[in-house]
Amino acid sequence: MLMALGVEGDLDAGDLLEEAGIVLAYCGVGLVMMLLGFILVDLLTPGKLRDLVWVERNYNAAVLVATGFVAQGIIVIAAIYASADDFAKGLVTTIVYSVVGLVVSTVVFVVVDLLTPRNLRHDLVHIEPQPASWVIGTLRIVVSGIIALAIV
Repeated sequence: MLMALGVEGDLDAGDLLEEAGIVLAYCGVGLVMMLLGFILVDLLTPGKLRDLVWVERNYNAAVLVATGFVAQGIIVIAAIYASADDFAKGLVTTIVYSVVGLVVSTVVFVVVDLLTPRNLRHDLVHIEPQPASWVIGTLRIVVSGIIALAIV
């Protein structure tokens, strides 16, 4: 990426606008990837996740959404960092690595659900706080950390 400030601190408006566009593009990709993550979790859990978090104020659903955003954000940050010298390549790799993260996160969710003695999907939207929401959320963050380290 370009640096808008030169060696002597001169500000080039064209470079600044170009960098602002790059930042907005990466933000757009990151937000879309986090939205896709939200949609995947919504599909994996009973009920409407949006209503569970913002209308019913469900603690477990909020933990799941928040940790999912952190997990996906870690991957997006690592992908941007790893490809900071080439904007086009950076956008493509950010999308690819983010999709990998979403797939792995979904697989982890399903595998943990299959291995637990109770129905994890229902526990994660239960009205009472469930420790499982922190367990699966932390696992998703750790898996994203592994993916992020592999990227950089």
